[in-house]
Amino acid sequence: MNAALLAAAAEGTEHAAHAEPAMAPILYGLITLSILISMAVVSRSWKGIAFRH
Repeated sequence: MNAALLAAAAEGTEHAAHAEPAMAPILYGLITLSILISMAVVSRSWKGIAFRH
């Protein structure tokens, strides 16, 4: 019974490993870059706030 369960589990993961990505790979990089830039802008905007008070 365990062998049958392992075989069924292995068969199910085989199909999942060959799935196409939901979007083009370049979009993952562009989204990551835009998040990084937006975080840098927010961090930079808070740089001199302590010296104003």
